[in-house]
Formats: sequence, C-alpha cells, structure tokens
Amino acid sequence: MNDLPTPQEQGALDSAVPGGAARPAILIVDDDSRNRRLLAAILQAEGYETREAASGPETLSSVISSLPDLILLDVMMPGMDGYTVVAKLKAVAGTKAIPVVLVTALTDREARLRGLEAGAEEFLCKPIDRIELSVRVRNLLRLKRISDELSEQNNVLEERVRERTAQLRQSMLETIVTLSRAAEYKDPETGAHITRISHYTKELALHLGYGAEFAEEMFQASPMHDVGKIGIPDHVLLKTSGLTTLEWGVMRSHTTIGWEILRAGSTRYMQLGAEIALSHHERWNGSGYPNQWTGEQIPISARLLNICDQYDALRSKRPYKDGLDQATVVGIITKGDGRTEPGHFDPRVLEAFVAMAARFDEIFASFKD
Repeated sequence: MNDLPTPQEQGALDSAVPGGAARPAILIVDDDSRNRRLLAAILQAEGYETREAASGPETLSSVISSLPDLILLDVMMPGMDGYTVVAKLKAVAGTKAIPVVLVTALTDREARLRGLEAGAEEFLCKPIDRIELSVRVRNLLRLKRISDELSEQNNVLEERVRERTAQLRQSMLETIVTLSRAAEYKDPETGAHITRISHYTKELALHLGYGAEFAEEMFQASPMHDVGKIGIPDHVLLKTSGLTTLEWGVMRSHTTIGWEILRAGSTRYMQLGAEIALSHHERWNGSGYPNQWTGEQIPISARLLNICDQYDALRSKRPYKDGLDQATVVGIITKGDGRTEPGHFDPRVLEAFVAMAARFDEIFASFKD
C-alpha cells in the first residue's frame, strides 16, 4: 500500500481547517468502538475535547475538516493501517506538526521502528495504562504548544523581514529614479526615453532567455545609463550644431563619469547601472568608447542597452534632428548607413532585435515624448 498521500489527499490536508477549540482536541482512531469509548472517557475526564474515527480514510477526512491537537492512532486496522495513516499525515506540511501516538498491542522492536520511521512521536501499548496515557498526552501537547508559539514567532519575524526588504527595495528604486531624473534635467532626451529603454531592455533580455530576475534588474538599472551627463557642461550637452573634437571628448566622458557616480553602490542594481553607464557605447567591432572593447569583453548588459539606445535615438525627435519611422530605423540597424553599422552590435542581440522589432515599435508608440 502506498504510504504517501495522493495529490487529492495532499491538497485537502494542506488546506485543513484549524480546530479552534478552547480545550485541546484529541482525535481517537480505532476500529473497535469499545476502545474508542474507553479512551474518550479517560481523556474527557482530564479536560480534553475528543473526536473519533474508525478507519484510516475516516481519520484523513476528520483531519481535513478540523485539525486536532493530537491523534491517538490504532496500528492494526483493516484496509489502511496506522503506519500508512501517520506517513500520509507527516508527508504534508499542513498536518506534519500534529503529534501522533501509535496505540498497539505489538511490543516488538521492529513494530516500533516502523512507527518511528513513519513519523509517530510516541507509542502506547495495549492495554492502556491510564497514568501513562495522561503523562504522554500532556507532554506532547505541551511540546506542540511550544512548537506552535515558535512557529508563530517565526512567521511574525519573516513578515517583518519581508516588509523591511520591501522598504529597502523601494528606497533603492527611489534612489535610481532620482538619479535618472537628475540626468534628465541636464539632457535634452525625455523621461519617455528613459521609460522606453527600461521596457526595451527587459523584453530583449527575456527574449534571449536570460530569465526574469536579470530582466527585472535590466528594467531597473538601464535608466541610469546616461547619469554621467550630469557632469557634462551645458554648452556641450545642449549644443545643437556639430561638436568639435575636444567637445566630443568631453561628451564621451559621460560614460566614465556615470561609472564613478554609481560604482560605489553596494546593490546589484547600482553595480549593474555602473557597468551599463561605462560600457553602453562600446561596440562589438571595437569602434566604441571609452575602452574600445570588442565582442564579449563588453558586458551583456551594455550590449543589450546599446542596441536599445540606438533604436530609440534614431526614432526620437531632437532639437537637432527629426525622428525616423520604424522601417527606416530597422533598415539602418540591420544594413547600416555609414554612422550606424550592424557590426556595432552583438550578432545574437541583433538577431533577437530583428525578431522582436515589432514589439519595439509598440513600446515606442506606448510611451510617446
């Protein structure tokens, strides 16, 4: 016979209802009604509430309906014996904490070991000694009460930890938003650009199979990619005509400035933001800046950000240029136009971009400047 609960039994036992009785409730299980009545009389005289079941299935049904504080369980029952019942109860989180005392006429060592292996806490041998019954029940109920109190304290502590973690995460995200907004005030790019970048990078990461955790990290960290523009003088950052060689050098320093601003952060978001800020203008073929890294020298976070940033820059209207339509931008990224070339991008990332270009267009349309 299978000692493990069926999926139906497990689901029912997990959702079992606490008894809620003022007095400890003890479930007495025996296929002999005389034995049940005897045990019930003894326990009721001790001040306990009692319930009865005559078989294994009836025991499981009774526990599902209302959780007892302790179970006195006969071993030798037809059909589902006591070993099987206790194994099913101990295999489910909702009922495993209920103390079970196996009541048996068997006194051999093998029978006891089998009961302990199934998960029973105690044994009582028939005929039942009233004093022994009283002591064992009282001790097990005391231990269960202490265990329940510890479990409740752990639940309270876990909830406090969850609340504190949520508060810290919210504080961290607020810091990220504040940094990103500070950069926006200096940069002609808009808040909508920042929002779109978050969505592009998250969905591109998911498409490439990097998983929900990394995708969420990209969503939160990518808005900080241009935070270094805080340190670029306005006469360079806001210039609408072409930049001189010296001015280009100043403009390009926003990558290292962003790195310096963010790299001291201890959180994963800040570390990822620093990585992106430093590397998002690097190109697969080594023609980027500030370090002229090539291929997989460039962190995957920056490779994702690079194509997303380039796409959005080409689509967006700026004081010095008009925005381009979807087909034109996809053509530039995939075929090149002399300034933007396919060789700038990780080939695998480029392939993913092409596969989901329509989704990029939807995101661009959803978060207009």
